[in-house]
Amino acid sequence: MPQTATQNISAVELERQGYIRRQNLRSVGISIVSTLVLAALIVIGLKVSPGWPNVRQSFFSGKYFAQSFPAVLQGLWLNLEVLFFATIGVAILGTLLAMIRISTSPLLFPLRALATLYTTFMRGIPMIVLLYLIGFGIPGLNIFGRIPAAVLGTIAITLDYAAFVGEVLRAGFQDVHPSQRASARSLGLTSGQTIRMIIIPQALRNVAPALMNDFISMQKDAGLISTLGAVDAVRAAQISVAQTYNFTPYVVASVLFICTSVPFILLNDWYSKRLRGREQGMGVV
Repeated sequence: MPQTATQNISAVELERQGYIRRQNLRSVGISIVSTLVLAALIVIGLKVSPGWPNVRQSFFSGKYFAQSFPAVLQGLWLNLEVLFFATIGVAILGTLLAMIRISTSPLLFPLRALATLYTTFMRGIPMIVLLYLIGFGIPGLNIFGRIPAAVLGTIAITLDYAAFVGEVLRAGFQDVHPSQRASARSLGLTSGQTIRMIIIPQALRNVAPALMNDFISMQKDAGLISTLGAVDAVRAAQISVAQTYNFTPYVVASVLFICTSVPFILLNDWYSKRLRGREQGMGVV
């Protein structure tokens, strides 16, 4: 009954809730005013800049925006394909690396040492250098014949981000309290069932924000495959710039990448906030 629930709340709690509502409204008002002031300062600063007309014509031309948009949008489809297959590869390879790194079996020592070296070196190599090594090194071996640049770019992104994701997962696995494993084994679950049903779900919940950040970074780095010659969104923008001598196509590519990233960024922020709320909790006085 709603009336009974309201009657059970003490006066102290009602006062606290009212104070929180007033503070929230005050925070929203201050945020709106400060945002408008900052936006006005930026607009005024751009307007009074002597070179603003030239910058606006070079980077924010409506004519070249509309002209280059279809080609850049078509190129973005290739970035999304690379991102899709790279995500699958990173999930598989990253999980394998994490499982090998947390294993304690003496039989797996060579694989554990190899996984440690792999994650150490891969996290230290710049992404652009790894793209060059994979994109121009593998075709130079003349073993597999001609390989599309998009495939080589997908391999490079997968190898690089698997090292980061593997370490994130390893930290999540090790963060699960040992008593969880012991309790599962005492209930009769096998080692595989314990990992699959107890360890992995808890670990993923703890490291989900970090994994989402890696995914968003990988989404941006998918645009680097243009360095191998693949005609993605960035490469399509470069071609348009070379034809028109106007930089607006780069803005088009940026806008499209932002549009694809924003939903995942908002999802990540929402989930992180939900986790913080769950950890802090709010009891009723």
